[in-house]
Amino acid sequence: MEPGTALVALAAALLVATAVGVLVRRRDGRVGAVRGDDPVAPSTLGLDAATAGFGERATLVQFSTEYCARCPATRRVLREVATARPGVAHVDVDLTHRPDVARRFGVLQTPTTLVLDGDRIARARIGGAPRSEDVVRELDRILEDSRV
Repeated sequence: MEPGTALVALAAALLVATAVGVLVRRRDGRVGAVRGDDPVAPSTLGLDAATAGFGERATLVQFSTEYCARCPATRRVLREVATARPGVAHVDVDLTHRPDVARRFGVLQTPTTLVLDGDRIARARIGGAPRSEDVVRELDRILEDSRV
């Protein structure tokens, strides 16, 4: 291969990799809608129904793994938000040894957060580390919808 051609190929690969990185970075932590209206049962999360700890008004379900670097910070954010809201709970589901749960919910990265309403229906999904204000805004929307 000629040096000029190799240089152009290298520049093109770098450009594509940079564009993909920017796109992934922009989507990280964004709130997305969830399709479907099936309630999430504790058993589908690999949890015991008696100790699952779902909230009366909403539940923040965090999917994490043992080796996730951003999961501890996400756990703190979600716990703070849940503690500040009556009837809202935070549930942490460790997927390290539960690939079946990861497949069931389509979790491709950790942390991933599901926001469930009081009927345990997933209303939003956040891939990556969520920002506190985004979680609060989504909870406000869900809690407002439940009052109507």
